Amino acid sequence: MKYPRIIVSALSGGSGKTITTLGIISSLKAKGYPVSPFKKGPDYIDAGWLALAAGQPCYNLDTFLISPSKIIQLFKTHTQKDSIAVIEANRGIYDSIDYEGSTSTAELAKLINTPVILCLDCTKTTRTLAALVYGCIKFDPDIMFSGVVLNRVAGSRHEGIIRKCIENHTGVPVIGAIPKLKKNVFPERHMGLVPTPEHGWTDNAINTAQAIAEKYLDLNKICQIAEKAGFLEDKNDLINKNLSENFSLKKTITSTKKVKIGIARDAAFQFYYSENLEELSNLGAELYFISPVHDKELPDLDALYLGGGFPETQAQQIEKNESFRLSLKKAVNNGLPVYAECGGLMYLGKSVIVDDISYEMANIFSIIFDLSKRPVAHGYSIIKVDQSNPFFQVGTEIRGHEFHYSRVLEWNSKEDENLALKVERGKGFYENRDGLCKKNVLAAYTHVHAWGTPQWASGMIRAAKKYQANKKRDHNNFL
Repeated sequence: MKYPRIIVSALSGGSGKTITTLGIISSLKAKGYPVSPFKKGPDYIDAGWLALAAGQPCYNLDTFLISPSKIIQLFKTHTQKDSIAVIEANRGIYDSIDYEGSTSTAELAKLINTPVILCLDCTKTTRTLAALVYGCIKFDPDIMFSGVVLNRVAGSRHEGIIRKCIENHTGVPVIGAIPKLKKNVFPERHMGLVPTPEHGWTDNAINTAQAIAEKYLDLNKICQIAEKAGFLEDKNDLINKNLSENFSLKKTITSTKKVKIGIARDAAFQFYYSENLEELSNLGAELYFISPVHDKELPDLDALYLGGGFPETQAQQIEKNESFRLSLKKAVNNGLPVYAECGGLMYLGKSVIVDDISYEMANIFSIIFDLSKRPVAHGYSIIKVDQSNPFFQVGTEIRGHEFHYSRVLEWNSKEDENLALKVERGKGFYENRDGLCKKNVLAAYTHVHAWGTPQWASGMIRAAKKYQANKKRDHNNFL
């Protein structure tokens, strides 16, 4: 496979990457091209919009969470035959968590040998943009800067000056110019877009992005750039060298007996990597999508996965759905394995205070949460498992990420509650600890990725099979 592909990047966040990427994906799809969408970095919301535009799952390429060989394998696994892969970057092209730039979009572009299209915010500037593009080229000559999209252009004269400056001084072609838009069709919350399940005008937003791309971008040129992507290989031959240890979503288990794992998915809980759900399925789970907001009670399950999201936006409905909360508490007391991340952790607390109003949650843990106006934690995390828990072996190192505005207002620690994870990078739940445990529940602020932490999915399956066997034994004893 040739893997035609592009990366849409920028000089900084907020430069127009998302609307440009959505426009490219939706336009190519409308023209009949299969599109494989990817998001660079630990992002759920942009990935949800990209998946909606492409009509298929979006996968995350994160060089902090996932090793280089697995990044290449993940990309190849989820790039369709004869498709064009479109990768939306994050932040600026060279931005990273360290001095070396190890987690930057630039390093990803070199790793998967992919041309870069640079989005430029043209607000109140002209010739300086050429200097910035020229500087990006000289900063790392190994990056294939193949096109520039001008964004927020004030008019034809403004566009003409910038276009002439960039093309004459850098040699990089300008392949589109998007004017200042009168209306923002993508509402924002915190540092990103509002999740698609909360946005009632998703189709209109995608259609608008498509219309913008078709009117202002040279889509034929973009396809030509994608076709010129170099051969995809790992220069150090890591895939062949480490084949035995490589993690693959194609592997399956031999047991014919499946376990039933519930996935909380509604307007309150939306943040799941597609890879995580697929790996649970590939390892022998039947996935049941449930709604703590709307369902009357928890169905019969062997395990439950409560992902992240914004339960505070649905707090009133969650409180009203007392029957579901009570059924979950009963199941937890009976030993149901529950894995919860961030928003899922909030849901398992006693209550959440939103705008000075307290809303009852599931009351599994004795925690009262409230919300900060600024992020309490935002970034990558490294966690060491140092106490027993239902899912991870002691000694396991987990690379994850945190992003939340909620904070612990009150926690009356009880004897049957303990924190199983030591935070070596990040904030965690309390005093450099994370992973609140009770019975077969593990709840943490940290999000994990199945390709970076394969122990997570196998731990979920193991806990579910154990619970399933216990239920069967108890049933037989009752008979």
